[in-house]
Amino acid sequence: MIKLFATASSRDGGKQTMTDAQIEAACMEAKAQGLRAAVHAHAAGGAKPAVLSGCTSIEHGTFLTNEVLDLMAERGVYLDTNLSNVYNYLEHKQAFLELGNFTEQGFAEMTKDLPIRIDTLRRALARKVRVVFGTDAVAGLHGLNHEEFVYRVRDGGQPAMDAIVSATSRAAESLGLDSRIGSIAAGMEADLVATDGNPLEDITNVRRVVFVMKGGKVCKNISSSAR
Repeated sequence: MIKLFATASSRDGGKQTMTDAQIEAACMEAKAQGLRAAVHAHAAGGAKPAVLSGCTSIEHGTFLTNEVLDLMAERGVYLDTNLSNVYNYLEHKQAFLELGNFTEQGFAEMTKDLPIRIDTLRRALARKVRVVFGTDAVAGLHGLNHEEFVYRVRDGGQPAMDAIVSATSRAAESLGLDSRIGSIAAGMEADLVATDGNPLEDITNVRRVVFVMKGGKVCKNISSSAR
């Protein structure tokens, strides 16, 4: 895959950092080589030329306009809002404060931008944009990835089943791996997670994982007696 940073971070206002021509060249060449192009873009400047150039996904998309969201829906471009990285940065502020643009002003900007990103998610869902599940893999998120489900459903209003689909079959589709992973079916890799409680009834049940199978190998199995 090719990852482009077409805009600055949301802490810096998400201003466009590559020209339209540069974005077009990178996205179109990636497509010509059979590669995916994931574009870090917080605003329409950066996101729109990427969508028009055939990129695979927009990462973050904090300030996306309805025009860009409509283009994404029309062209099948995926959106990864990764809400959890903002929450996690804010929760671990002291660990990041004064690193690069993680200043007091930067954290104030993230606090202000969080409801904007939630609104963007809601508008994307209403427009049938292909929203996928992602976390940005930063701010100590490894092992806390399940929190993205909670934020999406509780704060973003995404139906629980759609959130689960976004993390499984739709995510696999966005990776070009939907013939191997992301679904439970004959011939697919046996990747399974079981929770203690139905997440469709209470999304916080995703925090209570009791069984994990990866590629047919059991990695975790907590018996009912142990619980």
